[in-house]
Amino acid sequence: MRLKVILEPSDEGGYTVYVPSLPGCISEGDTREEALKNIHEAIDLYLEPVEDDLVFVKNAELLEIAV
Repeated sequence: MRLKVILEPSDEGGYTVYVPSLPGCISEGDTREEALKNIHEAIDLYLEPVEDDLVFVKNAELLEIAV
């Protein structure tokens, strides 16, 4: 999966990075490399299912697809 991210210099120093297609998925780092590493982790956590979210109606199917 490929996502576009916005990397911006912070007024306080370092960088802020966010993913426009994933509302609220934001991170930061002291360097560009650190900020990009941190947003990878934030994306993984953002997309990770939470057990409480997995509530299904009768006869529903849980499928996995590649994007």
